[in-house]
Amino acid sequence: MTFSFKKFGLALLLSAGLTGLAHADNPVLMSPQWATNACETWNKIPELMNGLGGRWINNNKGRGYKIIHMYRQDCKDSQQVELKIVPKDGKAYCAYGGKVTYTSLDDDVDYLMFAQTEDWEDMGRGEYGPMHAMMFGDLKFHGPKGEAMSVMGPFSQFLLLIGKVPYSTASCPAK
Repeated sequence: MTFSFKKFGLALLLSAGLTGLAHADNPVLMSPQWATNACETWNKIPELMNGLGGRWINNNKGRGYKIIHMYRQDCKDSQQVELKIVPKDGKAYCAYGGKVTYTSLDDDVDYLMFAQTEDWEDMGRGEYGPMHAMMFGDLKFHGPKGEAMSVMGPFSQFLLLIGKVPYSTASCPAK
């Protein structure tokens, strides 16, 4: 059997190209499809469902839900995405992830979070947690800050959720 560097090199290039295509097929980070996948993943993470059940999820002004909006700060004209979290059996379940449906957030119960793409990725990899992210301005948010401080463990899991949902950063989410 003869070995051909040309054939080996071509096979290596094709293999690398196919890997790149698979990554490019992932939904864009903070796009509606990514948010749908994030919602599904939320419901598989006991620390989020249990840790945010009870007091956190029930702070919803009697509406029966909390809303989280997110976006990538360096994607100037991109849309925000939304997660709708509802109480169910004492747990915090994600009932919806996708395009924004609630255009008016209540700062007493809802959250708006934004960061640079690189910072979202760093937080998703667990390079630092929410305390560091907020203290150093890597993660900016509006909402009940005291409440957020009281659930740092689950909040850490929320940031790690970013890294558990496949995504692409090759472009910004379309508006």
